[in-house]
Amino acid sequence: MLVKAFRFLSVLVVASLVLVGSAITSAAQAVSYVALGDSYSSGVGAGEYGDSGSCKRSANAYPQLWADSHGATDFQFVACLGARTDDVLAQADALSAATTLVTVSVGGNDAGFTDVMTDCTLGGDQACVDRVEEAKAFVTGTLPGLLDNVYSTLRSKAPNAEIVVLGYPRFYQLGGSCEAGLSEVKREAINSGADALAEVTGQRAGAAGFTFVDVREPFTGHEICSSDWWLKSLTWPVDESYHPNVNGQALGYLPALEAVTG
Repeated sequence: MLVKAFRFLSVLVVASLVLVGSAITSAAQAVSYVALGDSYSSGVGAGEYGDSGSCKRSANAYPQLWADSHGATDFQFVACLGARTDDVLAQADALSAATTLVTVSVGGNDAGFTDVMTDCTLGGDQACVDRVEEAKAFVTGTLPGLLDNVYSTLRSKAPNAEIVVLGYPRFYQLGGSCEAGLSEVKREAINSGADALAEVTGQRAGAAGFTFVDVREPFTGHEICSSDWWLKSLTWPVDESYHPNVNGQALGYLPALEAVTG
């Protein structure tokens, strides 16, 4: 009788340990992911926007692809076309102490991304160079403080989260296959603006203790004028111009994010 009781007790102990272990594993695997940012995070240019309206959140955007492939238990996709740093501060209301992963891209619109591309498309070489230099002065002089404010807000609202800041690619392969469109002078100037933005964003993200994902390297060989574009050039609808296409999201941004999140 005593032996049977001991066996029964042993079974109960083992079962309890299994249940506890399962609970611990489930808790460890739970992912509460919030995707913040601008059109590069919402997936403008990649289609399939569902009912997201003017924010154009794509089913092919890297945040949605990551959430789907990693089994996120809670996913809030609040990135939006046209978002600037002040918009991301508002988006940050989606964060909480339970958030485990945050991704964000922001800064391009603050620096006048749309105006730069408009001036470079409609104006001459020098007008384009001058406009890019104006944007770069903003990036190095004003943007750092704006980013610091955003990043400190994200950390305060999501104290337990891994926070990943994603950058922007260069737009053009210099000396590439394009014979029409913007001149090589304009393409080089625009690329230099992308470099300035990546460098400042990376510095401020690092200072905040966040992980910065520089996508310039993954997109190398896949810029506009390459043999395999991952970006759209001037297109219709106009707001999708100069944004990653489906491959840019799935083959550029997603693997770059996975490399730092597993």
